[in-house]
Amino acid sequence: MEANNILIIGGGAAGISVAASLQRHSSGKKLSITIVDPADTHYYQPAFTIVGGGVYSFDKTHRPMKSLIPNGVTLVSKAATKIDPDNNQVTLDDGETLDYDYLVVCPGLVLDWDAIEGAKEALGKNGVCSNYSPDYVRYTWETLQTLQSGSKAVFTQAPMPFKCPGAPQKIAYLTADYLRGKGILEQCDVTFANPGPGMFGVAYFAKQLDKVIEGYGIHKKMLHKLIKVDGDNKKATFEVVDGDDKGKVVEMEFDMLHITPHQKTPDFLHGSPITNEGGWVEVDQESMQHIKYPNIFSLGDACSTPNSKTAAAIRKQVPTVVANINHVIDGQEIEKSYYGYGSCPLTTARGKVLMAEFIYGGKVTPTLPFFTTPYKSTWLMWISKTIGLPLLYWSYMLKGHHKFFEHFDGL
Repeated sequence: MEANNILIIGGGAAGISVAASLQRHSSGKKLSITIVDPADTHYYQPAFTIVGGGVYSFDKTHRPMKSLIPNGVTLVSKAATKIDPDNNQVTLDDGETLDYDYLVVCPGLVLDWDAIEGAKEALGKNGVCSNYSPDYVRYTWETLQTLQSGSKAVFTQAPMPFKCPGAPQKIAYLTADYLRGKGILEQCDVTFANPGPGMFGVAYFAKQLDKVIEGYGIHKKMLHKLIKVDGDNKKATFEVVDGDDKGKVVEMEFDMLHITPHQKTPDFLHGSPITNEGGWVEVDQESMQHIKYPNIFSLGDACSTPNSKTAAAIRKQVPTVVANINHVIDGQEIEKSYYGYGSCPLTTARGKVLMAEFIYGGKVTPTLPFFTTPYKSTWLMWISKTIGLPLLYWSYMLKGHHKFFEHFDGL
């Protein structure tokens, strides 16, 4: 029996989980699975916020890529540069081509520092930091500890979409909580600037987060987009993107500036036959199957589904993708079983997390309603964030045990 040749672009949470799950949940099928990814290190990115907040070790967030590839799966440590869906072929950065029977596209997103003038040059010094990069996340904690009475800390959010939409405000809360613990919060100026109109995309949780931000006395600047950073003079420039002051330019001084970079799909997807004008892989939002090419699937941050871009969303997308690849191989009908689930553990203080869980349409879907209330920050969810979720990620999700999670959406 000839093997079904499955090619996966991306060795992040989505790519490795799909490969491992296909091995576990494709009984009776002969599969040849290849992952294409040039990275030599795999990061558990959901922990970057708490690394920057000084409550988690950076060393726990990464492992060698090769150590996570399932036995029997081939890793090609190169970058994809072109997809030819009409000929079932992918071109790599050295000119080599790989054929496939089934393609899974999950390369993640690229941090676009160039979209903000001066950001790339300013990072890592003069109080300019970002939890979105493993290169700078430890500097966030270094900078946070230098704040003193009278300091100005500014936290920015990028235009949507970007991965982990709660992360920009989580570090603002951890900083404010740290300053409160030192007894100097009221003497400091903490600002959260967001180009969007509200604190969160789901109204239910936005109301709760408004209370959190007010409780800390953080200045909320909605509709403010960061456009320029002057690290040497410690000044950040914002543009008001809507409302009566649309187009107005506002300058803020800072001692600490946490940047959320703009984010985009990798260049090889822009102008590709499988993507829309924005460079997002066009899939059915419930089946994860490409709308034109039935042997192509996509999941994770680079696909067009309108869900929150989080690891929790990937965990719910993986079973759908794996089941549907098996269905296509068997000539069976595709199932539509992903309903937009996303989970965002919103770290509102040291020792407290508000677990935001929701599906398409912003419907709130708490996993453990008898143990926690979806609008409350709890210690139980903090334990989940700092201990439970990392354990489940490394030991279960990346090993393809998606059946383990069937009744525990938030985990």
